[in-house]
Amino acid sequence: MPQGSSAPPTSQTPGASPALSETAAEDLVHGICFKTGPPRTLGAELEWLVLDAERPGEILPPDRLTAAHEAARALRLHSRLSIEPGGQLELSSAPAPSLSGCVDGLQADLTAVRTALRSQGLVLHGTGRDPRRPLRRLLSSPRYDAMEIHFDRTGPAGRAMMCSTASVQVCVDAGYEEPGPLGHGRRWRLAHLLGAVFVAAFANSPAHEGPYAGWRCARQGIWSDLDARRALAPPPDAEPRAGWTRHALDTEVMCVRSHDGGPWAVPPGLTFRDWLRAGGAADGTGSADGPPALRPPTAEDLEYHLTTLFPPVRPRGHLEFRMIDAQPGDDGWLVPVAVVHALFDDPEAAEGAYRVAKALADTHGSRPAPRNPLWQSAARHGLADPELRTAAAALFRAAAEALPRLGASRHVQDVVGAFTERFVLRGRCPADDGYLQLTGTGARS
Repeated sequence: MPQGSSAPPTSQTPGASPALSETAAEDLVHGICFKTGPPRTLGAELEWLVLDAERPGEILPPDRLTAAHEAARALRLHSRLSIEPGGQLELSSAPAPSLSGCVDGLQADLTAVRTALRSQGLVLHGTGRDPRRPLRRLLSSPRYDAMEIHFDRTGPAGRAMMCSTASVQVCVDAGYEEPGPLGHGRRWRLAHLLGAVFVAAFANSPAHEGPYAGWRCARQGIWSDLDARRALAPPPDAEPRAGWTRHALDTEVMCVRSHDGGPWAVPPGLTFRDWLRAGGAADGTGSADGPPALRPPTAEDLEYHLTTLFPPVRPRGHLEFRMIDAQPGDDGWLVPVAVVHALFDDPEAAEGAYRVAKALADTHGSRPAPRNPLWQSAARHGLADPELRTAAAALFRAAAEALPRLGASRHVQDVVGAFTERFVLRGRCPADDGYLQLTGTGARS
């Protein structure tokens, strides 16, 4: 579980690697995406909007955002700090052997970052979507330039995702190779079935106008609208490695990185499998069905391609939960980190979660996330959906019972308990609670 696992590889140009065959590509995806073994480590990635403390509804000019980022980068942090294309600030924990190890480092780093920003009249704000306009990309790089070109072909959702969304991502180990409550096959399926409940319980991106008007989790709508496959999960009943490998290779290539530092090519309609077959692969099985000007793909290209796939649960050796909105308040992010950890890493809670998931699967398990109707209801209605409310109450109860067994601090237990009482047991989510809603001209409660 590498620190900063959502970030692309540090190398921005491909190395002199040999061409890759289709068989070798399948083996590579098998090997790097599900690293099985005892669940031991936990990680979290927290994204935040940076706002003016006195005028949160105003869009910060680029120079103030850049100064805020520089102040944060100057700090000595436990976590990896990175900047998203729209200027959102992200803290990614190092892999931790316990919940306390994960959250203690993040809490210390957040305190330091908040103090540094406060001196500039700025604050961190936890919300899943920034509705202010216009959308402006702060960062320019070959990756983000290519990403914007690719997503612009299908509509505005790509720019909205890059510049206006924020999340809490929780990373847990893939699990044992063998079947059982902590086996990787069950954990993979469980993650997708319970993902809708997490969308609903932690929905914090309400929309009051536009294509997602009335939704509790407009951020999920944005991700669903990116393109036909990039944010889609594999079929729920597929064996994890085989299903993910097919999905990854049959998804369009977002970009082909250049050798000379120039702009990256953005070939339309070319899947990675097409590229393998068109690129004169090393085993001689290439065909002439693709653009002949493309160089043959390498293992480095495949690893990079995997970083451009954005399903709700992404296998990166570990499992990366990507469906949870950024949470309000100083400690709101603790709740999804603690709940996901409890439900996936405590055997008793995992068994209880599986029973909840099985009941959901009996009704909703035939279509992949996020196009599954339950996911769509979660994004639109949050826990006002009675089926999701019932499931969430059972899951949060199981998590609360597991947290003491996992060594969670009293503070973490209290924060989870308060969230459960305030939202889950009442069929509500943070989007329902009247938190600050940002507009282009100011802010309102």
